Amino acid sequence: MPSRRLTKEEAAKADALLTTVRQMIADAAEGDPVLLFALRRRLFTRLMYWERGTPAERRKLQILKWRAQGGLCGLCGQAMEQKGAELDRTDPVLGYTAENTRLVHHACHREDQETKGFS
Repeated sequence: MPSRRLTKEEAAKADALLTTVRQMIADAAEGDPVLLFALRRRLFTRLMYWERGTPAERRKLQILKWRAQGGLCGLCGQAMEQKGAELDRTDPVLGYTAENTRLVHHACHREDQETKGFS
C-alpha cells in the first residue's frame, strides 16, 4: 500500500509544526551546540521509535515471526537464516505488529518493494 501524500494544506501545517519544534529545541539548547545536537538526536530517535518500535521490540517480533513461519520466508517459502531476515509490513500505517508483518529474505524483500514501485 503506497504511503498517503499530504495535501498542500497538510504539508504547510507540518512545516509550521516543524518550525515551532525547531525553535523550541533551539531555545532549550540555550546556544550550546553540543546540547542542540544531543537534543535533536534524542528527539529523532524517539520519533523513529514511535513509528517503528524500539530495536528490542522489533527483534522480539522477528523471533516470534521466525518461529511462527517455521524458518521459512514469508514471500518465497524457502528456508532462511534468522540473521539477516527482515520484517515486512503489510500496511506501513499499522506498524510492526505480529498481525501486520511477515519475516522475509532481504533479496525477496527488495524484489517485492521494487514490484510495488518502492526503492
